[in-house]
Amino acid sequence: MRHTLFSRRSMLAAAAAAVALLPLADALAAPFASDRITVRTEGSGPDVVLIPGLNSSPRAWTSTVAALPGYRYHLVQLSGFAGQPVGGNKTGTVAAPVAEEIARYIKEAGLKQPAVIGHSMGGTMGMMLAARHPDALSRLMVVDMYPYLGTFFAGPGAAPDKVEQVADGVAAGIRGATPELRSKRTSETIAGMVNTESMRAGAIADSAASDTDVSARAYRELIMTNLIPELPKITKPVTVLYVQPPSVTIPAEQFDYVYKAAYAPVRQLTLKRVPDSAHFIMWDQPQRFQSEVKAFLGAP
Repeated sequence: MRHTLFSRRSMLAAAAAAVALLPLADALAAPFASDRITVRTEGSGPDVVLIPGLNSSPRAWTSTVAALPGYRYHLVQLSGFAGQPVGGNKTGTVAAPVAEEIARYIKEAGLKQPAVIGHSMGGTMGMMLAARHPDALSRLMVVDMYPYLGTFFAGPGAAPDKVEQVADGVAAGIRGATPELRSKRTSETIAGMVNTESMRAGAIADSAASDTDVSARAYRELIMTNLIPELPKITKPVTVLYVQPPSVTIPAEQFDYVYKAAYAPVRQLTLKRVPDSAHFIMWDQPQRFQSEVKAFLGAP
């Protein structure tokens, strides 16, 4: 009888110890692993996923994260960009499979519908995420990205084969450029995307350290991807900040209409033009951008 009682006590103690170790087991679980993206976190509070653009890195968000504490930021880095090994982005499309990886990260990291902010190509992936995994996020901010770049590259109403032809030409131009020509183009492109001269060096360094083939395939994919038919599937609030590039010389009202018409299928839409800024709004208009992000994160 004494032996039976002792055995029961031992079993209860062992069970209690096992229960106590459950949180530790969770803590020791394998971290998220992907050959397409890496993610690092900063801060604590409600979760916010930040996705950079083509040939970019999380440095795009440094000033925003520093200015807006009180959140746990999940900073995404794409393989093949800004010195990151090419990994799983070695062949095929880039944006679509990376959007799927971000959805997987949100699920495996246990995030409960985080806010998502994407710049440029990151905005494209944010739209893919919101349309194809609507329950994965609570809201989306798209920073200066149109849902169908084929309109700008091949002209309004261009047939898909025409868009593909233009996209193929852009990709071929990227691949065929000599190192010297690529360096010259990068400097000229960044100068057009960043008005604030002191911020250009970082963007140039990220672009120079990006894999040429990954960049070419991603750019081609962006030109050809038409997300407008998928916008009705987005059920969460969407905020779009955009600028009118100097190279687009149509009247401001006409340019605004182009954006409004494209994003019209989004059910809950906030669309805002940001004046006196180039493509990197977070660097050219940091106070305005931070104010918009703060309002976005505080929205229901």
